[in-house]
Amino acid sequence: MGFPRNLVLARILALAAVFPAPLDSIDHRVERELQSHRDSRLQGSMQAATDLGRKDILFGLLLGIAVLDPIEGVATARLAVSSLVASGLVTEGLKRAVDRQRPDGEHRRSNSSFPSGHATSAFALAVVFTRRWPRAGVLFWLLASAVAYSRLYLDRHYPSDVIAAALIGIVCAYLMCQWTWARTWGLGLGGAPRPSTRRP
Repeated sequence: MGFPRNLVLARILALAAVFPAPLDSIDHRVERELQSHRDSRLQGSMQAATDLGRKDILFGLLLGIAVLDPIEGVATARLAVSSLVASGLVTEGLKRAVDRQRPDGEHRRSNSSFPSGHATSAFALAVVFTRRWPRAGVLFWLLASAVAYSRLYLDRHYPSDVIAAALIGIVCAYLMCQWTWARTWGLGLGGAPRPSTRRP
């Protein structure tokens, strides 16, 4: 009987640490304000934005990059996948630990509100794609922001869910970029393979 009690206590402590009362109050206030001003004409565009964060669409996009970009497409897709996996593991772990009910009322531990998986993926890819195509960087960050905002608009997440998700995606992708450059593939996105320092 001690284990379930300890599990409940751990969950309470996690919720208290992640969502202090002022933050939770702000989350609910912003959610109510946003939902009170929803415009049905934007429903389609918001749904399209949120679909950009779906895993099947993202992996289809990466497959296309790997095929159509013969120079660095495979390295870009591989780095993007590793960033998605790393950030996804962090996100899924937090979802199960925090078990926060979604603003629309859905409450499943495996698909809880905190943090947003869609936003995590979108911002992780924004980091990778900006390194590969820096001139289009503003577009990638705008698209990631649109995905995050759509999750709020569609009443699937609170502001803190998407803010935390953005940070997770950015940090995980940045770390994967550093790790893959230094230890494995030797490719710098947006440039030629890293020259070897060994003497023949």
